[in-house]
Amino acid sequence: MNEPIRGKVAQVLNEREIAINVGTEHGVYVGMYFDVIDTQDEKIKDPDTGQVLGSIERAKVKVQVTHVQEKLSVATTYQVQRMNIGGDLFTNFLMPPKWVEKYETLRIKDKGWSPLREIDSYVKVGDPIVQADW
Repeated sequence: MNEPIRGKVAQVLNEREIAINVGTEHGVYVGMYFDVIDTQDEKIKDPDTGQVLGSIERAKVKVQVTHVQEKLSVATTYQVQRMNIGGDLFTNFLMPPKWVEKYETLRIKDKGWSPLREIDSYVKVGDPIVQADW
């Protein structure tokens, strides 16, 4: 079985897009999925010996490749959350529900659509990425 493609975040482009340092020469194609990995992986220790058994990679965010070049790719968040911004049973029960779909962003705090500085993003340049659909 082949190993998944791995790389790193090369640049945070905006609140939904990143550039990654792998492209067609690495086997990347449009539509491919990647996880941006939290660099603070969890080391699991044996409770009896204290020996490190391994570590768990946890995804910060999942992205899908939308553009590919030879040595780099652009990937965007794609997960959508359905939210009620209208009435509900507790606060505005007289108003009808108003459902909207909101895409996941890279922003630490939700401030609406605007350019995103890396300092405001939980995804950073150099974060590892790993192919998610292999």
